[in-house]
Amino acid sequence: MSQRNVEVLIGRLLTDEGFRQRFLADPRVVLRELVEQGTHLTFLEIDALTAIDLTLWRTVAEQIDPRLQKAQLSFSPLDRQR
Repeated sequence: MSQRNVEVLIGRLLTDEGFRQRFLADPRVVLRELVEQGTHLTFLEIDALTAIDLTLWRTVAEQIDPRLQKAQLSFSPLDRQR
């Protein structure tokens, strides 16, 4: 069932701005939290997900129709520096 979890995770990275920002800040922490919450990911999948160039997620997300995006309405001070 792990492949399905990877697919859901990728979909969330592309459509959930807040989640994506957290992931971009520290992918291993976010993946560890997901595993602790019961999402099954293998070590191989975690390594593969963290090896992907982080700019890919933002670049692809920008191509997704905004009607399919979950927007983040509040920003932290760190977001304003970008």
